[in-house]
Amino acid sequence: MNVYFNEASGNKYVPRAVLVDLEPGTMDAVRAGPFGQLFRPDNFVFGQSGAGNNWAKGHYTEGAELVDQVVDVVRREAEG
Repeated sequence: MNVYFNEASGNKYVPRAVLVDLEPGTMDAVRAGPFGQLFRPDNFVFGQSGAGNNWAKGHYTEGAELVDQVVDVVRREAEG
């Protein structure tokens, strides 16, 4: 169970998930949804503008700006 979840206070389990997107709208939708409170708020990584379904823009510009932040969050989850 500890592979997929971290135990928080009060026997509450938090998913070891890192949620990544290039635009904030999808992350806002997840947070506002029925399961949004399950995730750690600092495990949401998102940019300010999407790639508009353009792979090259997402890979070389918008996504490249988020790589370091994503790696840091993944490392923290893997080590924790």
